[in-house]
Amino acid sequence: MRLLHTSDWHLGHTLYDTSREAEHSAFLEWLLDTLEVQKVDALLVAGDIFDTANPSAEAQAAWYQFVARARRRCPRLDIVVIGGNHDSAARLDAPDPLFAALDVRVVGGLPRSRGSVELERLLVPLKDAQGKVGAWVAAVPYLRPADLPLVAEEAGDRLVEGVRSIYAEVLEGARSKRKAGQALVAMGHCYMVGTDLSALSERKILGGNQHALPVDLFPEDVAYAALGHLHKAQRVGGREGVRYSGSPLPLSLSEASYAHQVLLVELEGETLSSVRPLHVPRRVEILRVPARDVATLDDVVQQLEALPELEAETPDWRRPYLEVCVALLRPEPALRRRVEAALEGKAARLVKLTPAYTGTGNALADGRPGLSLKERTPEDVFRARYARDYTEPPEPALLEAFHSLLTQVQEDAS
Repeated sequence: MRLLHTSDWHLGHTLYDTSREAEHSAFLEWLLDTLEVQKVDALLVAGDIFDTANPSAEAQAAWYQFVARARRRCPRLDIVVIGGNHDSAARLDAPDPLFAALDVRVVGGLPRSRGSVELERLLVPLKDAQGKVGAWVAAVPYLRPADLPLVAEEAGDRLVEGVRSIYAEVLEGARSKRKAGQALVAMGHCYMVGTDLSALSERKILGGNQHALPVDLFPEDVAYAALGHLHKAQRVGGREGVRYSGSPLPLSLSEASYAHQVLLVELEGETLSSVRPLHVPRRVEILRVPARDVATLDDVVQQLEALPELEAETPDWRRPYLEVCVALLRPEPALRRRVEAALEGKAARLVKLTPAYTGTGNALADGRPGLSLKERTPEDVFRARYARDYTEPPEPALLEAFHSLLTQVQEDAS
């Protein structure tokens, strides 16, 4: 069997108020082509379809259009989707009657009936190219603390053990259904021990990410575990068959270096044969000036003026994102104006201007320890505060303006 594992689409995402709609559209088109060209038997989407629990109409339309087009272009394709921590479980589950008619399984949240987990909703057969069941999926959505059963304190971390019990129950249900020669596959949206977290774009989950889940959550008889939540593609615990596919797009500027991909998974009977990354074409580049660290404003302006010009035929959404990092030796009231002027006619579009203060960073008491506030003159305090941010001393004109303001305040108070 051939599976394709992807996750963390975050439809509706914006990067510093810049829409990613066109980028997502290009990815979904590429994904449809890939499913067809690679003759994939099943598509596994491991959570975070949307960026927010209340996605825009455009984001929802993109999701529904993708499912409809996938069904038309790949009529034999099995599609299994679980909810993530960004998704609204109720919103994903609401169209279940329509999805069921299309033979698409979407599990937004953990289904319960009379206090028990509805295993039938979480157990999904996958068919091979001959139409025979080749694997069973234990499709566990993102588990919120309220989903977890109570466990004894002596059992260990209550949240971790609660998650373990849910997975154990669902996996056992899948084992009871599968026959000889059929693989056992798991899906989850969670944070695992020993993995790399993108702190700028991944929300804290399960009590704040400190409750990382152990890799033995997935016993050795699980041929493949398709995970979502982390945006950097990676193995878990050195296990070839326990993987995060990562997000298809960089969801923060810090993710510019990630190899964004989907994973093509080959199963031979009950065992994992291979996992091959298929790299998602990056439609919009992310630039940083300077490339590393920071530079003075004059150096930054010089580098910006050397950037490529905007070509007339380039669509606006294809223009590179640009972060500019400036070391401030002194106050620069015209900082943004100078940066924007240097970018006129350039292909790159400024999405983030990051000032880096070069001062000591010291608190007032660190500069001259032992002196109380009463023993300091207003100018002492002003200079100490200025030195916290800037390397160079204040200019005479700035000191003169400070003394004029101080005189006015003193006269008004007398």
